[in-house]
Amino acid sequence: MTVKIKAEWDRLKKVAVHTPGMEMFFGLLDPFASLYERAFSQRDALKEHEVLQYTLKHDFNVKVLPIKDTIVDISLKKPSMKVKLVELTKKSIQFNGTDQDVEMACQEMDANSNILDPEHYFNTILLNPSIELEPRMTTRMINLHITQREPLTNLYFMRDQQIITDKGMVLSRMNKPQRRREPQLTGLLWEMLKEPLIYKIQGPGTLEGGDYMPLDSFALLGMGDRTNQSGVDQLLEHGLGFDEVGVVHQPSHPLIPLDKRDPMLNMHLDNYFNVASKGVAVGSKQLLETTIVEIYQRTSDGYQKSAEKTNLYEYMVSKGFDFINITTLEQMAYASNLLCIRDRAILAVEVERIVKDVINKFRLRAKADPEGYSKLLAQIKKDYKYLRQEGQFFPHKKEIYQYDIDAYPLNLSNLTGGYGGAHCMTCPLKRI
Repeated sequence: MTVKIKAEWDRLKKVAVHTPGMEMFFGLLDPFASLYERAFSQRDALKEHEVLQYTLKHDFNVKVLPIKDTIVDISLKKPSMKVKLVELTKKSIQFNGTDQDVEMACQEMDANSNILDPEHYFNTILLNPSIELEPRMTTRMINLHITQREPLTNLYFMRDQQIITDKGMVLSRMNKPQRRREPQLTGLLWEMLKEPLIYKIQGPGTLEGGDYMPLDSFALLGMGDRTNQSGVDQLLEHGLGFDEVGVVHQPSHPLIPLDKRDPMLNMHLDNYFNVASKGVAVGSKQLLETTIVEIYQRTSDGYQKSAEKTNLYEYMVSKGFDFINITTLEQMAYASNLLCIRDRAILAVEVERIVKDVINKFRLRAKADPEGYSKLLAQIKKDYKYLRQEGQFFPHKKEIYQYDIDAYPLNLSNLTGGYGGAHCMTCPLKRI
């Protein structure tokens, strides 16, 4: 049966997640190269992920599918699926050495396929090792040197490798080389679960799930650093059935000079915009008023772009949405990266736990590049003082209560170090 999702506020019944493993250790050796925001405690991050899963399961009765456990369990029960796991592993391991040594290593890998368990193969895909087989003139033939080549350090952000539209599941194509292999692994999961794909984004197109948001009668699709024009065009042609789609152009932050543009500040749509319920959106008005939206209307000949252009704030107001306005500091601390569980119920990042890390990060950046970050640093310091005085750190804002929204704040101070919150960490598979 094809999975379909029409609106972010429909009741969430099933999600896929990935509990970070040894790949996070390698990511923390060089956070910047791993697309992480900052260093953090892996031990505490794992505890936070456990709480996230527990909250989904026990507070909201959501079925949670951990990708590793699911793939391993199915591979143990169905030998044909283990074969597919092994074949994918062969694409993620590289032997280097003499022809004879490489051939022997490959033969040994094949011979051991009935002995090695599925978890071994899953971990190999995560780590993507390169194995140097160095000959030696001793009783042992080789020295063994193993190098990790772009391990899947961002896999726990399960939102991005695919999207579920009103027509079905579309497999993404990631923009950054560090993440390019992730849809291969999640694609195997969907095959094992018999969740059919309606389309796979083809190169040179890129599309990532954090840039997509279904909103019942229309959808938003972000375009910028992670999702390009080709990815947008392919999704419009093959993956969407909404009567209207707003293509949202990733904004350059108004407090950053254009020649110093930093796309990581709002890399995905859900990093600077979201909805807390039907008719209530969350975002920084200052930023959203600079965010250009192009409107596409569905016709008998496919989607056609309207001549009209607007900004994201005005576009959502025209659709009948009210706004919970957040400060620049709250946006930088993942306030908008909330997960709507049902209409007027959200899982949100406990922003107050993160803001000092955010301020310290931009203090260092402003010191290294005053022209680029001084204005932004001044604003977030001002925001911090205001929020402390008012006691209004998201989600503990008066508007949350005025709109009768049940907010469940989570301490994700370590997990957000990877650049995302509860929305980024979950792939919704069923909403009703």
